[in-house]
Amino acid sequence: MALGRLWPVLALAWLAGCSVERFDRAGVDTDDSLYASVYPLYAEFCALSQIKKIRGFGAEIRGEIGGHAVFYLNGACRDPDTAYPTLRLCDAIDWTTHEDPPVSGVGLSMNAHFANAKWVAIPGRSFFFAGDLPPGHGLTRADYAAVQARAKQLRIYSGITFHAEVFDDMPAGTTQEDYKYEVSVATDYAISLGRGRFCAKIPATRPQMIAMIAFLNAQNAPYRDGREVFNWGLFQDNCIHLAHNALAVAGLWAEWPINQSVIRAIFDFPVPKNEFVNIMRRINDPPRLDLPAMRDDESAARSLAAFGQLPFRPGTLADAHPPQRPNEVYETDLKLIFFDDPVFGHYQGRFDAIFRDPRYFDIARNLDYFAQLYDRSRADRPSLEAWLAQARFATPAERQEMTDLYQLFYASVEEQRGAIEADRRRLRTAVARSRSQ
Repeated sequence: MALGRLWPVLALAWLAGCSVERFDRAGVDTDDSLYASVYPLYAEFCALSQIKKIRGFGAEIRGEIGGHAVFYLNGACRDPDTAYPTLRLCDAIDWTTHEDPPVSGVGLSMNAHFANAKWVAIPGRSFFFAGDLPPGHGLTRADYAAVQARAKQLRIYSGITFHAEVFDDMPAGTTQEDYKYEVSVATDYAISLGRGRFCAKIPATRPQMIAMIAFLNAQNAPYRDGREVFNWGLFQDNCIHLAHNALAVAGLWAEWPINQSVIRAIFDFPVPKNEFVNIMRRINDPPRLDLPAMRDDESAARSLAAFGQLPFRPGTLADAHPPQRPNEVYETDLKLIFFDDPVFGHYQGRFDAIFRDPRYFDIARNLDYFAQLYDRSRADRPSLEAWLAQARFATPAERQEMTDLYQLFYASVEEQRGAIEADRRRLRTAVARSRSQ
C-alpha cells in the first residue's frame, strides 16, 4: 500500500528529493540470471515510486510520493497445496552444490486492502516485477488486460479477503473478484507497469532463507485463522516494517518494533527510499571490520552466533528500473521522496554515492572491495591472548563470551574471504556462458 494519506502533512516538514525521479541510472543494469548464478539464494528489497494511473481508464489509482515497498525471495516458493499465501523452500534445488541456480522465487507485497493477511505471494520474478513483459516492450491497454488475466490464472487473491471499503468505488457491473486485481496491479504484482523502483539484492544462506520464510509465515498466521483482522498502519505496521524485520531475523540488523504508540512511531518509522539506502550502507559500509566493532554491534554478534555470518559480506548490489515506456495506462514521470531533514539531511548524498560508485552495483567490483576489507581484517588480527588482555574482561563469563566472539568473527572472515574466490569462479563461468549464447 502506498504511504498515503498522511504524507502531505509529513512532507511539509521532511520532504527531500521531491523532483521527478530518475530510474534509468546509467551503468546500473544488474543481470538477474548472472546474479543468481553467483548468489542462488537472495532477498531483494525494492523501494517503489508513486503510481499515477491515467484518468478515465479503469480504476483511478493515484499514489502519494512516499511510494511503496515490496520484497522478493529467490529460492522461496508459494506452497501449491494451499490457496492461502504460505511460503516454503522451492523444490528441486541442489542445496549442496548450487550448480543449477534456482529460477523460482516469490514476490511479497503488503497492502492496506487485505483483511485476512498481512502479505500476498506472487510466484515468479518476471511476473512479479514486469508482468512477464520483455524489457523495452512498453505497455499497451491490451498488455494491461493480459497481465490481469494472468494474475487471475495464478489465483493470487483466491484465499484473500479485502476490506469492504475497498469496493466502495467499484463500477457497476464489475465483480469484487475482478476488482481485486484491477486495484492491485502495479502495486502487488507486475510492478513495472506503473512504478519505477530502486532495489537492493542481498545474498542469503539456506539457514537465513529458512528463518525468513518462518518469520513471514508467522506474520500471516493470526489473520489466516481468524484470530485477528489485519489493519495496515502508516506509522505502526507498514510494508517496510515487514521487509526490515524479515532481514532482521536473517541477522542483518535489529528488529524495527511494530505497533508502537502513535507518538513514538510517528518519529521512528521506515520509509521505502530511506530503507534502500539503509540496506546498501549497512552491508557494504561497515564502520570497522574488527573485534571491538563486532562487540559493540549486537546484531552482528547475533548473526555470527546464529548463522556464522557477518552482516557485512559481498553481493549486496543496487539496481534501478524505470516503469514500462511507452505507456498507455500510467504516467511515467514519477516521484519518490526521502523522509529527511531538508537542511541537514544526509540521505540524498548517500543515495547519490551509491549510484556513482560501481562497487555498489557491479559484482566484480563489489567482490574486490570486500576482498580488501577481509584482507585488512586478517592482517590486523591480534592473538586471542592479546585481545583478552587489551579488553580487560573481568569475569570468566566475560572472557568466554569474548573468546567465542573472537573465534566466530575470524572464522567468518576466513570463510567469507575464501568464498570470494568461489564467487569469482562462478562469475567467470556465468559470463563466459552468456557470451557464448
